[in-house]
Amino acid sequence: EKQGLLAAERTPGGHREYAEAAVDRVIRIQELYAAGLCSSKIAQLLPCMRDGDGGPSAVATPRLLADLTAERARIDRTITDLLRSRDTLDEVIDAARG
Repeated sequence: EKQGLLAAERTPGGHREYAEAAVDRVIRIQELYAAGLCSSKIAQLLPCMRDGDGGPSAVATPRLLADLTAERARIDRTITDLLRSRDTLDEVIDAARG
């Protein structure tokens, strides 16, 4: 909430109340964090994504598109490295099983 990723209403007692659509937004935020994006990049990206309550409220700028393309390439490299590591482990496991 401090970083502007999620908005909440406040009750008279000061408790936060989130809209139903916030659940989908939190899931997206968690997925983006897990993919390695920082909160500032996520804050720029979220308005460009479709939410459960409708379409995007913004269009990605050329700079954001370039940054996201670079992030996607980084993720692809990570996936390739992980697959290579898995293949190596499979070889060791297969060799150990005889």
